[in-house]
Amino acid sequence: MFVIEVYDINVKRVAKVLKTSRKYLYWVQNSVLEGDISEANFKKLKLELNRIIDSSEDSIIFYIFRTTKYSSRETVGLVKGGETNIY
Repeated sequence: MFVIEVYDINVKRVAKVLKTSRKYLYWVQNSVLEGDISEANFKKLKLELNRIIDSSEDSIIFYIFRTTKYSSRETVGLVKGGETNIY
């Protein structure tokens, strides 16, 4: 599956969330990661993130796609981050 992760995390925890997320996904730009991930690793990622965040003030959104067959990615302006997986 292909996942896009978007987060809004308190500055005290943001570095831990980014470090954990980068074990599974590619950093795209501030507070956004994406990549192909197995269901098992996706469950592990969510468990690890739940241990880090404070659910009363932090937010993480996952956009989940079965395939990237019908999607495309376009960047306007400065290109940040790592590898691109959507074409």
